[in-house]
Amino acid sequence: MIAHLNGTVTAIGATSVVLDIGGVGLEAQCSPQTSAELRLGETARLSTSLVVREDSLTLYGFADDDARDLFVVLQTASGIGPRLAQAVLAVLSPDEVRAAIEGEDLTTLTRVPGIGRKGAQRMVLELKGKVYALSAVSRPIRPASAPWRSQVAAGLEGLGWSAKEADLACDRVAPLVEENPDITIAALMRAALQAMAK
Repeated sequence: MIAHLNGTVTAIGATSVVLDIGGVGLEAQCSPQTSAELRLGETARLSTSLVVREDSLTLYGFADDDARDLFVVLQTASGIGPRLAQAVLAVLSPDEVRAAIEGEDLTTLTRVPGIGRKGAQRMVLELKGKVYALSAVSRPIRPASAPWRSQVAAGLEGLGWSAKEADLACDRVAPLVEENPDITIAALMRAALQAMAK
């Protein structure tokens, strides 16, 4: 298996990048977030997973080993291929995926295009207890953290922001929950709206 690539970025697409390694250009399929962090001409390191099919060899690239390992674990669930596993990690962070699966948060999982309620239920059933197996994270995220996120995101979307913008705002206010687990949804909404206004 090709575990990682380390080379000069020679091309960047919306969902792929090319790294020059010793004069050979290797293309890796990446999430938009991962490719957006790279810069042409700069040296970059990608954790990778090689998916072998009868008619193709496809290299998938990730910002770190944690995302790559979770990508591999996700594919052990029925109906989850590499493209859908990549879509999961494009929409949700590895920690959010783990929290949703361990906390049986189907609403969060169905935010991923291509995953309906039944698919989310199957993921929870087949992956619960496995998502920390290859992770460097030693303790699960408390499932209790998931409800505030879905409530704040739903509130922001109800006010007209996109799901992506709402998710970004939730990321910005997440430290407030870590500092004060008893913080109210109203206070989080206010903080999220202030973050969106900046």
